[in-house]
Amino acid sequence: MSEPRALNFVVIGAGAWGTAMAVHLARRGQHTALVPRRAEHAAQLAAARENRDYLPGVRLPDGLLVTSDLPAALLEADVALIACPSQALRTWCEQMRAVLHDTSRFQLFLSLVKGLEIGTHLRPSEVMSQVLPGLNCGTLTGPTNAGEVARGLPAAMVMAAQRADEFVPKVQVAMSGSTLRIYTSDDLAGAEYGASLKNIYAIAAGLCDGQKLGDNAKAALLTRAVTEMVRVGTALGAKAETFYGLSGFGDLVATSHGAWSRNREFGEQVGAGKSVGELLAGRKTVVEGHRSTAALHGLCRERGITAPILAEVHAILYENKKPADALHALMTRELKRETASPFPKK
Repeated sequence: MSEPRALNFVVIGAGAWGTAMAVHLARRGQHTALVPRRAEHAAQLAAARENRDYLPGVRLPDGLLVTSDLPAALLEADVALIACPSQALRTWCEQMRAVLHDTSRFQLFLSLVKGLEIGTHLRPSEVMSQVLPGLNCGTLTGPTNAGEVARGLPAAMVMAAQRADEFVPKVQVAMSGSTLRIYTSDDLAGAEYGASLKNIYAIAAGLCDGQKLGDNAKAALLTRAVTEMVRVGTALGAKAETFYGLSGFGDLVATSHGAWSRNREFGEQVGAGKSVGELLAGRKTVVEGHRSTAALHGLCRERGITAPILAEVHAILYENKKPADALHALMTRELKRETASPFPKK
């Protein structure tokens, strides 16, 4: 049986995660172009063959093209993946719009974004579809630290698209290998909500670490966080079981415990007494959970969804509530019976 032909991938955004994904694809033998936001960054990467700002120590494969010419890269692409802050996604899509009308080859646009758009509360695929109507859009998400993926350590992700056409399994095969296993899902909303919510609860886990509350507290918090993810997600139209998979529980575990996690570290520093404004000022990288907290808190209030952990994280980050007071509010809520499973009995 012959090997399937290599696909042409474009990875938009050359932060740590975009770079790591481009490195993985190039190592898989896929034709891959990496498009940084700034032309000077593209020139630097092409010359040094290393992303010293965001992913130092990882050599860019010789077969990986680095370019600032997004239109030219898209004209040759079968698939594009975008790795950018959630609030920059719409602008990138607008830049792509004129080019994509000139190519019939392009078939799938995948987001690596983990967050909702502030104001509209739209998921990444919804933003993409709004700006690029008719294009098959989706997400690729899961518990994946960029440095580990770039070094070839084993990982798994889930891919969900608006249309599960015959091209999606080809992308799954092209991206999967001995170091990265891709699963598919038909619950795009659940995959995206899980990816957004887990960053909020990772901040909460960091708050536990910063206040030195111990392993018992952190375990209890994350257990209740999973229950809250299911409650919020299903109220927003997602499937409960999705939150027990890679984009929900899996990503929550990694992001809440990893020393590399920006969201957990941010929460830890807030819990230790540093101000939110001080921590955000002058950052080179984005703490997506901070923005996701605002977006999802607004969406829950709009839809009348109860999410006490999310509400207390929002109060700490946006209303100057002391972490100790938020903990007290959670610990003294009305006592309830634990629901062992959100799934209906058969």
